[in-house]
Amino acid sequence: MKNTIKCVILDDELLAISYLKLLCESVEYVEVIKVFNNPRAFLEEINNIDCNLCILDIEMPGINGLQVAEQIAKKHIIFTTAYKEYAAEAFDLNVIDYVRKPIKKERLLQAFDKVWEQLEHTPNSFLEWNSNLGKSHIEINQILYIQTSEIDSRDKDVLLLDHIKITLKNINFKKLLDLLPEKEFAQINKKEIVAIRAIKAFSNNEIHLKSKPESNLSLHISDVYRNSFLEKINS
Repeated sequence: MKNTIKCVILDDELLAISYLKLLCESVEYVEVIKVFNNPRAFLEEINNIDCNLCILDIEMPGINGLQVAEQIAKKHIIFTTAYKEYAAEAFDLNVIDYVRKPIKKERLLQAFDKVWEQLEHTPNSFLEWNSNLGKSHIEINQILYIQTSEIDSRDKDVLLLDHIKITLKNINFKKLLDLLPEKEFAQINKKEIVAIRAIKAFSNNEIHLKSKPESNLSLHISDVYRNSFLEKINS
């Protein structure tokens, strides 16, 4: 399953925004988080928006897309423009792609494929979600395992290496597995996901995790998930 591409669109023309948003939303694994028609408003908000792709028009009044791109950190970028003379300068900024207007869906899909490849080879280092502590950014390499909350089954408890517990609010395991690196986590029963690197030993029915001696963490592997767990461990 492809990682979700969460994109923000910036274009000074409202018709261009509407058309591009429609194209993006016709792609199953692309989610449009927000659109802007003002580059200054975009720059004020972008660092607080949970997205992994910015689609930027180049030719805009005041601040052009090239100048906007120079101020964006840790976001993949696709440029859109009707003017071919910007191509060399655009690629100097190490963007994912440069799509000429009028935009065709087939060409946009090619650009999305390049973004997806980058996302696959650059796994997220943080899990971001609303929790009992507010909006939380949890280091993925600190997660031991995740279990369904005993208080509310819609919530999930994340146990970290230092045995701090954080409760993620209103999230299911399917969404969690989409957010986590596929090769690093495995669901082992209906109520638990385990970090592969945290496993100290396992048998046919049980997993023992690396933890403090007094914790003695062991988890049950159910029949339904055993084969997929073993395949992941042995891959």
